[in-house]
Formats: sequence, structure tokens, C-alpha cells
Amino acid sequence: MTVRRILLVNGPNLNLLGTREPEIYGTATLSDVERMTTDAAAARGFDVRAVQSNHEGVLLDAIHDARSDCAGIVINPGGLTHTSVVLRDALSGVGLPVAEVHISDVHAREEFRHHSYVTDVATVHVVGEGVGGYATAVDRLIGVITGGADG
Repeated sequence: MTVRRILLVNGPNLNLLGTREPEIYGTATLSDVERMTTDAAAARGFDVRAVQSNHEGVLLDAIHDARSDCAGIVINPGGLTHTSVVLRDALSGVGLPVAEVHISDVHAREEFRHHSYVTDVATVHVVGEGVGGYATAVDRLIGVITGGADG
């Protein structure tokens, strides 16, 4: 039986969506993002397990656990994008396809945001599409999982 679940990972500070710098990140909340992601996955016959944490180890444990019951990972690592080798190694180590999402266009922001430790292990990259980018990432990742179009 094929696993039909995606792990949605949101890193530090994404629990503040809707109130944190709305001029950059918009007014949608993390609950809105999780609902949008779940709806996009359900439309393709997948379900979603969501995790958000401000603690790197919690995210690593969730990624490791995904090996047993997920077909892929959609991740917005937040600030860990630019700093965390261990997050990159966890994503690489579980061997699941990964979609990297960023709400803002990180390449048009501060110089330190231009580098991502996740990019080379992700198959799908969605940057600067606002929270709607999560649905795009889900659709493209499921395409990779099911053998359709890649990211």
C-alpha cells in the first residue's frame, strides 16, 4: 500500500503568521496555512500531518518520524533555512522528496537570506508566492511522489 501522507513542517516564528510583519508575510495565520495545505493535499488524495516549532530538535524528530508514514515533506524552515546544517542533514537523511517553501522572496531581501541549506536537498522550490505557495508546493511535491511533473 502506498503512503498517502505529507509532513508539513513550519520552523521558528511561523506561529506568528498573521501578526508578524504583515507587510512581508501577509495576514493569513498558521492555521490558515495548515488548512490550505490540507485542502490542497486532499484534492490529490493525500492527507497532511503538520508540525510547527521554535525548537530545532522538535523539527528534527518530526522529520525523522516521517520515514515511517509519509511520502514527502513540505517545509518552510523559517530562519533555520540560512543557519541549520543539521536540518539539512535530517532532510537528506530520511530520503523523502522535499518541497522548500518561502512566503517572501528571500532572494530580494537581506543578503544573509540568499543562502539556503535546504535548497540542494529539495526537489521543489516555491519562493515569494505568499502563503498560496504552500498549495503550489503540495501540488508539485505530489507530482514528484506520484511520478507526474517534477518541481
